[in-house]
Amino acid sequence: QVQLVESGGASVQAGDSLTLSCAVSGRTGAYDYAVGWFRQTPGKEREFITVLSWNDRYYVDSVKGRFTISKDNVKNIVYLQMNSLKPEDTAVYYCAATPLLSQSYKYLRDTSYPYWGQGTQVTVSS
Repeated sequence: QVQLVESGGASVQAGDSLTLSCAVSGRTGAYDYAVGWFRQTPGKEREFITVLSWNDRYYVDSVKGRFTISKDNVKNIVYLQMNSLKPEDTAVYYCAATPLLSQSYKYLRDTSYPYWGQGTQVTVSS
């Protein structure tokens, strides 16, 4: 089993920066799992944001250049650094983990991730 706990959500102003953390524990090695971030707003499906798989990173176009995913392999914490936040970034943010996948496009699908955190709210005001 893998456990994930997000933290760092807050209410901020447009243009601000915020860093979310995802603490990963359980039966994982430093490089056994890919960890992704998704977000969801009421009435909408969960949206893929980014994933860190081995040393590969993928981002959805709407956050490229603004968001950065990174990992502290000693602490087993995955970070999502978010800069230049916009009101449309308002959502509940989730981190999720999956064993490494042979086909990278599958990381974009929330159904590929068996392990999820509880979510953390990010609200961006204009």
